[in-house]
Amino acid sequence: MKNRSIMPKILFVSMLMTGYFLPVFIRAETNNNLDLSQGTFYIRSQTSSGIKLSTEIGISSRLNGSGAFYFEQNEFYGGFDTWLDAHIKGDIGDAFSYSFEIGVGLLSARRPYLGEYQYKVDKNETVTIYGNPLSYFPYSYHGRWDGFIFPLDEMNAGGPSGWPDTSSVGFSLLCEIFGSAFDDTLFWSMGRKKHEWAAMDQGSSLVLNEAAQPFFGFELSFQPFSWFGFSSLTGILEYFNANGIQTSSRTFQNAFSLSLAYFDFANFIHIDFGTSSVWPKRFELGYLFPLIDNMLYQNNIGDFDNIGFFGNLKLKKSGLGFIWGSFFIDEVNFEENFFILDREMYAWQCGLEVLLPGLSFASLDLSYTKIEPYCYTHQKTSVPWYASPMEEAYTNHGYGLGYYLPPNSDEIKLRFQTIPTSGTVVKAQFQMIRHGADYGKRAVDGSSYLSELAEFNRSSDLRLRKFFLHDGAYQWSHIIKGGITHSLRTLPIELSLEAGMVFSYWTDIDGNPNDGFSYPYHIIDTESYPKRTGVIASLGIRIYK
Repeated sequence: MKNRSIMPKILFVSMLMTGYFLPVFIRAETNNNLDLSQGTFYIRSQTSSGIKLSTEIGISSRLNGSGAFYFEQNEFYGGFDTWLDAHIKGDIGDAFSYSFEIGVGLLSARRPYLGEYQYKVDKNETVTIYGNPLSYFPYSYHGRWDGFIFPLDEMNAGGPSGWPDTSSVGFSLLCEIFGSAFDDTLFWSMGRKKHEWAAMDQGSSLVLNEAAQPFFGFELSFQPFSWFGFSSLTGILEYFNANGIQTSSRTFQNAFSLSLAYFDFANFIHIDFGTSSVWPKRFELGYLFPLIDNMLYQNNIGDFDNIGFFGNLKLKKSGLGFIWGSFFIDEVNFEENFFILDREMYAWQCGLEVLLPGLSFASLDLSYTKIEPYCYTHQKTSVPWYASPMEEAYTNHGYGLGYYLPPNSDEIKLRFQTIPTSGTVVKAQFQMIRHGADYGKRAVDGSSYLSELAEFNRSSDLRLRKFFLHDGAYQWSHIIKGGITHSLRTLPIELSLEAGMVFSYWTDIDGNPNDGFSYPYHIIDTESYPKRTGVIASLGIRIYK
């Protein structure tokens, strides 16, 4: 309850910070270089050789407060995420551009302590598990800060923390240079930014999702024909500061590579496929070269990396919508017991979008996603160039690179969106998410990014079997929410409101989760695995964009 009393004060301070800079622009003399509606100042010039230069300097602010009340526990949780940003971006000629954005934020997103997780089924090695912030909808909060945050009550060199469980200050930096060549058939980009690749619908990617944290990388895309192209990405992943700057990063020194080929036929069929790799950092030229396949290349340099294979198929019909299917394979062996062996690590998804006639820019999306146990994970690997074994899970800054759900989960999602008037977006969404417990005595192995599959006897060890919902405790989350975003016509302000309900409960089995057998499940309500019925609402204000 400590955060509840300080939250209004922090939000007030954030508004003051924004209010300090906004009048500077309003009082400034209006001229051709100043755009008060966007909070930007433009500079345009030309070199003696005729190269056109343009620069934009601007500020923006976003304030968000969220609160939730849970009836069974009679508890209120509050959180806020407020940022003041400044940016500079521009063009040098017709084929080279740059952008730089820096922000400072005031944050609070308290997480509940859940318990301990035994991340190796054959060894007594555990880690501490925290839940999603209860002031936000499940799996919707994504920290924007870089590296670490400073709690307000410990603003010193010894105070950096990995999560804003109390009111804290964070910083962020995004930057990029990008351009094109050969009559816009070749595009390149270098910088630290957010990415989404191979997504058949917004936020649907199984290999590099928009929910993933930003990282520094180099992208290259070549499209020699209208129906064919290929792309590649190599970047440096960032550790999560769970146990201090040096301790946490000592076992997480990873790079990430992704290659993708795609085909489009008559704007009706889209097909793409590719490979990815999480690999301990070294000067590995093969992963940097866009024409070498990541999966095949690993055979030439030794089995030290976490390789993945993915593909997508999308069928489109103009005016009606589209359907799609996606898969991601982390490790498979195609054995007789393919569907129950933990060693078969993959994710898949199918969905459709229907355009609704009679409503303005309206659509209805339905999708199902399944993440198998241990997918996106990897056992710590000893490599010749590091003293400590390296973690190689598909994570960046503590979040998954792929779909936003952790391993051993599934989701049914129904989403509606319409734009009734200019500047107004209305959304509604239903989700049912089921996830194996990653803490406590009823935990299901392979349910966390920290899980490590046993190195030996993966096919014969009865403990390494998966029976979704029938092999331990599972949380069922039913989420209903709606929201509206509206941009004011007379002021550079965007308002957003989201509200809804969450109903979650747990099921468990009568047997031992590690027996390797399928058991009937039933609903439970215990201290470790409680029912929660909550009302959640959030309000956001964005000044400039």
